[in-house]
Amino acid sequence: MVVGRRGSFRRYSVAVLLAVMTLPGLSVLEGSGVASASSAGAPNSVEPPMVPASFSQLAEAVGPAVVNIRTVKTLKGGGPVFRHFQREPGGRENPFNEFFERFFGEEMQREFKQPSLGSGFIIDKEGHVVTNNHVIEDADQIKVKLDDQKEFDAQVIGRDPSTDLALLKIKSTHDYPVVKLGDSAQLKVGQWVVAIGSPFGLERTVTAGIVSAKGRVIGSGPYDDFIQTDASINPGNSGGPLLNLKGEVVGINTAIIASGQGIGFAIPINLAKGIITQLKSGGEVTRGWLGVAIQDVNPEMADYYGIEAQKGVFVADVFKGDPADAAGIKPKDIIVEVNGQKVDSTRQLTSLVANIPVGQSAKVKVIRDGQPKSLTVKIAKRDDSKVAARSEAPEKREDPLGLRVSGLTPEIAQRFNIRESSGVIVIDVQNGSQADEAGVRVGDIIKEINHQAVESVKDYSEALKKMNKDGAINLFIWRKNAGFLVVKLKK
Repeated sequence: MVVGRRGSFRRYSVAVLLAVMTLPGLSVLEGSGVASASSAGAPNSVEPPMVPASFSQLAEAVGPAVVNIRTVKTLKGGGPVFRHFQREPGGRENPFNEFFERFFGEEMQREFKQPSLGSGFIIDKEGHVVTNNHVIEDADQIKVKLDDQKEFDAQVIGRDPSTDLALLKIKSTHDYPVVKLGDSAQLKVGQWVVAIGSPFGLERTVTAGIVSAKGRVIGSGPYDDFIQTDASINPGNSGGPLLNLKGEVVGINTAIIASGQGIGFAIPINLAKGIITQLKSGGEVTRGWLGVAIQDVNPEMADYYGIEAQKGVFVADVFKGDPADAAGIKPKDIIVEVNGQKVDSTRQLTSLVANIPVGQSAKVKVIRDGQPKSLTVKIAKRDDSKVAARSEAPEKREDPLGLRVSGLTPEIAQRFNIRESSGVIVIDVQNGSQADEAGVRVGDIIKEINHQAVESVKDYSEALKKMNKDGAINLFIWRKNAGFLVVKLKK
């Protein structure tokens, strides 16, 4: 994966809905989705408290700081009914367009107002309100309604779509009731939490439940690290607070599972704090950029490189001229620490680097050729447009492994739709051969054999000749849509 890029939702069959409510006649907004997961601590010997006698004091104390957010979005082109008929599946123009334009021409050009509801909470006396970005995105009008029924026009101070957070401000006419931000890192699975919001427009609804899990990845972005809770969350709860029993905000209610019950997700407040601070001071979020394409270390790769299983992150590529390149980080390095903090996954590394201030130097520890190496990297500003940049004629060859390989020519690269420029490509795998049984596939690019670099067919043949007759062979390969893999087989 590329640091800073968005994740994928292909692994999941459930749909995740953002918990914002669209008013009657319009559908609930859909979310796009599921880094590293954190686990709850081991149970201790202390007898845990049972169900609290009441949540009323908490609700009374925090409730006034929770607000109802009403937005209006302008839609053009005849509203949902006309838009349904205007295009056929696949985006082709509908042949009945002329008919609709003749009989409903004026109606089709009208603007339609789409209202929706969400929640939020006040964080300071100046009237700053935290909510979800999807609650206010593309809104023409944003109204914030307080506990005393007073309503204010809200100004958007800043938004961060990557974490689905937004900061608003309402006119400061008096000292507003505020919430206290807690520490989501202290949350334990099974701990009681309370949600307050406006589900289906029912203002200041209080629901209670427990923390079902932490570190959930739901595919909404590269910084997913959600708190899962069974406290009832519904459309309209988006942006509202998730509270611990001290009345501190530990999360921001954001998403629900479509057709699910008791499955809601909240952004950890510790993730949100830095975002809120940046939005408050500059109206935008700046993230650190390392400039590497990375992937997780699987057990085979860990064994190949002689490191602790599944610890560290493999550097698949280094962007030329970017911070990692300038600091001397190289492809095939294993990043194991950043500023003294151990790195276990690509998602964790992405988050760590994103939180390092632009221009600040970071100490990065890597494993290279089995040896630790420390490098100093000056972090740059993340640019989402950064992408990884990724030639002997085909030769039919058979070998003891049951493979036919070829050098990488532009024609071969085009045929297989790849950008790799070094190594040899597998163009045939003999049925029932060692390579076939080990899982080598046509299109795999062999980069190394037992740590010996393979740049050409000649290199490949020479490497095989050096293998012991009964010795194990480790093929270090690159596979499209899978990245780097280690395949073990015997000659």
